[in-house]
Amino acid sequence: MIYPIRLFVGLSAVCFALAAQAQTLSLSETRLAAEQGNVKAQYELGSAYASGRGVKRNPAEAAKWYTLAAEQGLPQAQNNLGLMYEKGRGVARNEAEAVKWYTLSAEQGDAKAQNNLGFMYAHGKGIAKDEALAVEWFRKAAEQALPQAENNLGYMYAHGKGVAKDEAEAVKWYTQAAERGFALAQNNLASMYHAGLGVQKDAEEARKWWRKAAEQGDANAKKKLENLK
Repeated sequence: MIYPIRLFVGLSAVCFALAAQAQTLSLSETRLAAEQGNVKAQYELGSAYASGRGVKRNPAEAAKWYTLAAEQGLPQAQNNLGLMYEKGRGVARNEAEAVKWYTLSAEQGDAKAQNNLGFMYAHGKGIAKDEALAVEWFRKAAEQALPQAENNLGYMYAHGKGVAKDEAEAVKWYTQAAERGFALAQNNLASMYHAGLGVQKDAEEARKWWRKAAEQGDANAKKKLENLK
């Protein structure tokens, strides 16, 4: 049986990493700096409101501060603002606006934005569907070692979407993501070994990768292991 190989949705969670400068500031100091136009402080304040860290969670305030930082060209803020528009968090859902911000961030080299933009092209969300461009953006992010993008690129090769079908190449990218601990890629790699797609069929190798995914709590992998008993 060939198990379905799924495409990771490609949505990055809001990044909460603090800039070194901002780490030493209190929330009130961060707010003051943000109000004075400090882009790192604006991003940090947006992240605080997005996560509820130190303040009551407020997606609208998060979007406000992300917007100010994004308009100053900060790629992390542009990516996170794109996510807010894609999901309708704190702003009216607007996939075209999400694509706009993902693009600005991706063009600056932000791997998460590149992956997210690839997803939008792959599914025709907010922009005309273009699987070849999806592959291009997934590849840019994958080459920066982003496991979600490595998995997505593997999926595109496995199914011949936007690129010539190449199951061996799919295995290559799934393996890289799986070795970084990405559970979905571990599932997909296990499926390739189980079915002998792009790699020699190997039930034990399939079991190994499903076990690794299951150990991370992946329900699909647990089910596959149960079926092998």
